[in-house]
Amino acid sequence: MSEQEVLNYNRIAEAINFIQQNFKQQPTLDEIAAAVNLSPFHFQRLFTNWAGVSPKKFLQYISVNHAKQVLSENQSTLFDAAFETGLSGTGRLHDLFMSIEGMTPGEYKNQGEHLNINYSYFDTIFGKILIATTSKGVCFMAFADVHYNALEDLKTIYPKALLTNQIDKIQKNTMLIYSQDWTNLKKIKFHLKGTPFQLKVWETLLRIPLGSVATYSDIATEIKKPKAVRAVGTAIGKNPVACLIPCHRVIKATGLLGNYKWGTTKKVTLVGWEAANRDNPDLNNSIY
Repeated sequence: MSEQEVLNYNRIAEAINFIQQNFKQQPTLDEIAAAVNLSPFHFQRLFTNWAGVSPKKFLQYISVNHAKQVLSENQSTLFDAAFETGLSGTGRLHDLFMSIEGMTPGEYKNQGEHLNINYSYFDTIFGKILIATTSKGVCFMAFADVHYNALEDLKTIYPKALLTNQIDKIQKNTMLIYSQDWTNLKKIKFHLKGTPFQLKVWETLLRIPLGSVATYSDIATEIKKPKAVRAVGTAIGKNPVACLIPCHRVIKATGLLGNYKWGTTKKVTLVGWEAANRDNPDLNNSIY
């Protein structure tokens, strides 16, 4: 590293430490920049380049993680979490959670309590898959094999939900994507929780045509955030619904397939099967 790069690294490390030590005061951009002897404009650009997120977003991450710890304590209230995080009130706490977690602080504290989820395992041409649904739609879908415990993942996402091993109409309708009778397929509904950014990325994935692929950069450009390629990749990795939201259709700019939660072989199989069936008119009228 050059002398200037070392200096920049040390400044960013100092800024991160300052934010971590002072997040309860919710410091402004000007205050953080002053702590490392930089102008706000220069600091904003330097921090974003090195950390991958803006100083404001990093502060939000630190704040929401602390608020989550407070809310995890049984007797803590939303007011307690807001106060302990240095926020002016529960309204700001609500906005913070919606921006970062894609749910209200109350929903986080409840962790799926009072939510009824049905789940069942199904055999598909790609292997065993678990589909979980609420009354509103599909909330989770994942391949289940010896290398991946889909049910435990579901429990992690909804730790207090009432899970019932039961097949329902939404699951049966979802399984039609693996049959040859595509003409009777009804529109599949989702019941997802995610940040506004994640939801926007997932919605964009749904528009990738069957048998086609897109790069992470393509997705970032589509959502009008061309520099957010890394954040797009993170959002894609958080996709809770395998196959239906086709994260397997996203590849690296180099043409390599890239990572996939259930392995490269599974991704190759999915992409290949879709490419082979792209000219099937009934298939193209489906949710694909």
